Amino acid sequence: MNYSIIFYILGWILNFEAAFMVLPCIVALIYGEPSGWSFVITMILCLAIGLPVSLKKPRNQIFYTAEGFVTVSLSWILLSVMGALPFLFSGYITNPVDALFETVSGFTTTGASILSDVEALPRCLLFWRSFTHWIGGMGVLVFILSLLPLTGGSHMNLMKAESPGPSVSRLVPKVQTTAKLLYQIYFTMTVVEVVILLFGGMPLFDSLTVAFGTAGTGGFAIKNSSMGGYSPFLQNVVTVFMILFGINFNIYFLILIRKFDQAFKSEELRCYLLIIAAATGIITLNTLYMYDSVLETFRHAAFQVASIITTTGFATTNFDIWPQASRTVLVLLMFVGACAGSTGGGIKVSRFVILIKTIRKEMVQFLHPQSLGKIKMDGKIVEHEVVRSVNVFLIAYVLLFALSVLLIAVDNQDLITNFTAVAATFNNVGPGLELVGPTSNFGLFSNFSKLVLTFDMLVGRLEIFPVLILFSRDTWKRF
Repeated sequence: MNYSIIFYILGWILNFEAAFMVLPCIVALIYGEPSGWSFVITMILCLAIGLPVSLKKPRNQIFYTAEGFVTVSLSWILLSVMGALPFLFSGYITNPVDALFETVSGFTTTGASILSDVEALPRCLLFWRSFTHWIGGMGVLVFILSLLPLTGGSHMNLMKAESPGPSVSRLVPKVQTTAKLLYQIYFTMTVVEVVILLFGGMPLFDSLTVAFGTAGTGGFAIKNSSMGGYSPFLQNVVTVFMILFGINFNIYFLILIRKFDQAFKSEELRCYLLIIAAATGIITLNTLYMYDSVLETFRHAAFQVASIITTTGFATTNFDIWPQASRTVLVLLMFVGACAGSTGGGIKVSRFVILIKTIRKEMVQFLHPQSLGKIKMDGKIVEHEVVRSVNVFLIAYVLLFALSVLLIAVDNQDLITNFTAVAATFNNVGPGLELVGPTSNFGLFSNFSKLVLTFDMLVGRLEIFPVLILFSRDTWKRF
């Protein structure tokens, strides 16, 4: 294990986190908030640890899969621990477990909160909560690897460990250039959303925080009513951008280089849009009697479908009081998730497409044992390694999900609350149903259960194995 390069990158993680905290400090200065000092103190701590570790470049800069997984997992843990300090230093969250839960929820773009009154927080802390979504949406390691010169396949191993989906591909031959392109697309789309929200009459601070939450598909709101207090136009804008950020960013790259046929023949994209359309239609029909008009019903249905399938977690209405059929659709969407290569969470549409095709292939082979059918997506054969990884991922997913539901059952909450709490954190959605619904929070759980759910958020964001590998004895053996 190349420990020197791991510590080197962890040092840069702390340096970048200190740089990220400059923005909430500026917000604190603008609004005259003394809580800004909590960020200054945290920045000093980050730099005091990060600078000495990162100044000396290690001689051996090559690292592979094991180092990549370990580095990504430790980076996210370290990022979250240090990111929680401003909440503690400011005194607005006094329980360290609560502060860690809130921060992990931010960086993993989950949006689950332990706060009952977010409007009581100063603007600098509100900005930091939302900004953690934007940082974690595309991945802080993807950002760093676009800047650090590494060798020996290091870039690709970092990207594989942090990027969501059954497989990760380069947009261009150099992985470092790929990372830069991804962030350019991500940044541009965020800016466009901010501009449109400003055009719709949303204040600048609100526009920035909402855009951060939408881009990262996170869902931390700065108002207790989430998105419910904004105009229908602004809600519709956020609906559209949630769907856009749930699409594989490779498609945007293909559009930019004018390969439209290749972009729009994506089976995952077609299934993703079809699921959104079908779910919106079902919920619209099922909740028609609850609102004043068909358009209002459709607006709320489309918003919540987009919010849940992209695992953003914003809300315009209390969907926990919807009929059982609509609530069931939303819970199912939590598991489906967005497209691979997007900022969304969940199992991913592409995995379900591969799984369905695998089932169909097995059925054909039962009837025709001599057949040698191949699984294809977008006209290309899906490698056996990808199919195997999907199957193993789903097995690990089910086992960890069941274990998490069992562990938090010690708090003696009802089954729907426990089940949807795990579903909302594991899939990085945010709100669940019943006691963790859109008008409630996760503060009711014990510290033990919050730590379990915090673990679920990290495992869900990093797609299980980069975190699980930390618990393997073989990982820590030198080689």
